[in-house]
Amino acid sequence: MYKVLIADDNKQIVSILSEYCKKNNFIVSTVFNGEDALKEVEENKFDIVLLDVMMPKKDGFDVCREVRKFSNVPIIMITARGEDYEKIMGLEIGADDYIVKPFLPKELLFRITAILRRTYKKESPIVNLNGCQIDFSCGEIVKDNKNIPLTAKEYELLQTLYRNAGRIVTIDALCEAVWGENAYVYTNSLMTHIRRIREKIEINPSHPVSLITMKGLGYKLI
Repeated sequence: MYKVLIADDNKQIVSILSEYCKKNNFIVSTVFNGEDALKEVEENKFDIVLLDVMMPKKDGFDVCREVRKFSNVPIIMITARGEDYEKIMGLEIGADDYIVKPFLPKELLFRITAILRRTYKKESPIVNLNGCQIDFSCGEIVKDNKNIPLTAKEYELLQTLYRNAGRIVTIDALCEAVWGENAYVYTNSLMTHIRRIREKIEINPSHPVSLITMKGLGYKLI
């Protein structure tokens, strides 16, 4: 059974989500402001957190930033507004997904299930993509019966993308994962590495189907 924390100042929404999650065999904890949400994550282990953006004492963005300093627990941001800048901000500070109110509880459950499946799956050193395999155990791409070696940076980028397979990884997040501090200066280098990775993994690098550009956001491995 997975443990979920629901953080929202709207008690009616919390009640509805809580009952729905319990009916689907989740262990549920609830809080109604940002400070309590942060305290709960600091003191307890959760498998996923549902985090409202607009909460008293500390908003959801601030809570997400603080949580990411010590935990990789999956976070779904819940917002009453669907502006693109809010979605991008949520992804950039470490949220795994977002959903805009009003929404159907069943839709949220599908998103929760998808994230849990990705996050807690057993990792295999062999990853099958369209037309090739990534062999992380020896740092190679296997395509057309040929073994194509990966450079160290290509390997790190592919590992980061694979750990987040099926979801967007922002440009800043990729640069930080591979180059660390002051990663923003490596944006052009990232684009070069992405192009070289596509040449190795894609059947037609000019029309990629495995490593997709999400315009204005980042990249996604599918």
